[in-house]
Amino acid sequence: MEHASSLKEDETLDPICGGRLRVIQAKRGYRFSVDSLLLASFVRLRPEETAADLGTGSGILALILATRPEHPFVEALELQPGLADRARRSAALNGLADRIRVREGDVRLAVSLLAASSFDLVVFNPPYRKARSGRINPNREKALARHEITGTLEDFLAAASLLLKEGGRVCAIYPATRAATLLAAMKTRGLEPKRIRLVHSRSDMEGEFVLVEGIRGGGEELEVMPPLFIYGDGDRYSGEMERIMDGLAAFPGSAGEAGPSS
Repeated sequence: MEHASSLKEDETLDPICGGRLRVIQAKRGYRFSVDSLLLASFVRLRPEETAADLGTGSGILALILATRPEHPFVEALELQPGLADRARRSAALNGLADRIRVREGDVRLAVSLLAASSFDLVVFNPPYRKARSGRINPNREKALARHEITGTLEDFLAAASLLLKEGGRVCAIYPATRAATLLAAMKTRGLEPKRIRLVHSRSDMEGEFVLVEGIRGGGEELEVMPPLFIYGDGDRYSGEMERIMDGLAAFPGSAGEAGPSS
């Protein structure tokens, strides 16, 4: 099949969103996790908006957003050449090369690559761990994606503030234990938190992630959404999580590229 020619020997082609999209990933490098899907489901879009996906990684967020019924155009920025290349090939493989443009570059230099004050939406799933906290993964691709080695939370928020139009929105996911840091840093950058949701693995466990939407230049009024529990009984998704996954699978995919790989 033509899809096989898109893959390199050390890569896999993995179905996402019920098989309507496929993403190229490294067998041993960085691979996406559920936090990207949670963020994708949290994002609210208006028709024909322009979005920036900072630190796109394997391109999961860009792929999902580009096939939403609101038809946004997504500029995806990624520092690591290997990940940027995979994201670019994934966009082409899914027939989305006209809706996603992948640029290789540093989030700290985002405004030299993307136009300032021109985006309706900025999304990011940044490295969570401080550069000197915990064991650094020996795989450099994983290490850069998970630790604040080449970009901190403040760097991502600074880029978002510069890229967004007045009234534009930023959406991010971050560890719940660092929620106070995220909210304070957003306000410092003029990105007023407007919507927040805590994500728990189970109903009897502490929060694992926080999902936040902020508005550039927004006023003080915060919507606190009900908590999201990923799992219900045993290892089964909760009813809410199943609805989220079903919703991600239901968006219309691009023509000719919607089925699972074979």
